Amino acid sequence: MSKDPLLLEETARRKLDRLSLVATHIRAGSMKGERRSKNRGTSIEFADYRNYAPGDDLRRLDWNVYARLERPYVKLLEDEEDLVVHVLLDASGSMDWGLEGEENTNKFLFARRLFAALGYVALSGNDRLMMSAMNDHGMEGFGPARGRYQTIQMLRYAHALKARGITDLNTMLKDYSVRATRPGLCFVITDMFSANGYIEGLNALVGKGYEVILLHVLAPDELTPPLTGDLRLVDVETGTAQEVSVDSGMRDIYMRRVREWMDDIRAECNRRSVTYMPLTTDVPWEKVMLYEMRRKNLVK
Repeated sequence: MSKDPLLLEETARRKLDRLSLVATHIRAGSMKGERRSKNRGTSIEFADYRNYAPGDDLRRLDWNVYARLERPYVKLLEDEEDLVVHVLLDASGSMDWGLEGEENTNKFLFARRLFAALGYVALSGNDRLMMSAMNDHGMEGFGPARGRYQTIQMLRYAHALKARGITDLNTMLKDYSVRATRPGLCFVITDMFSANGYIEGLNALVGKGYEVILLHVLAPDELTPPLTGDLRLVDVETGTAQEVSVDSGMRDIYMRRVREWMDDIRAECNRRSVTYMPLTTDVPWEKVMLYEMRRKNLVK
């Protein structure tokens, strides 16, 4: 558990303030907001009003309307609409893994920081935010939320999450695609350790119109195991134990199969126009947000 009760240090939050999320092929939302729409061209002429929401830019208020009606309204322009941002976190037991004594390699801490950072950027950009943590204990959610004033509550929610149980990605993603009322930009943060697979879940999200970004989080020792010899391996989710003998040849086979597994995930994502980002916890999460996601045109 991070010692910072808000997961994101103040210096990191100041850097995130400069970012906004980018949707490249999501279909238009039903409610207008502060985001430029690709469907409306480049016009900046007045289009409509909507009710003021806490966190809205006060410069957008129409003070003449407020004086007449005594209710605050925000002016909207022709080329603006809101974006719904969905951030889904795998909160299974396998996510609570990292080298002993090295807290910052823990997958769940790393994943929660990304989870919180994406939520922070969405709220700062006045996007409509939905967040859910997934395991077989159900989905623990935050939102819908909109506006900067929701930031502290969101950070406390993300900090309090625990990793436990099992996450069936197919079931969870299919259920989410049915329950959520509006599709949008959807980030899925997971280690992909789902015995029942993930393809049907991705199909469900894409079929409903979501623009999906899969953030595949692994610890360095899951890619390159440091141990050899006679070992007793225990599944952290089920408690199942397996006696194995690992020599250099077995280790090489393991690493090759992990690479093949990740290549297969990338190929399946490419077939569905899903953005695939493999991440390891030895890379600072700030670098992922500020540089890697910018290179992928996920933020600007």
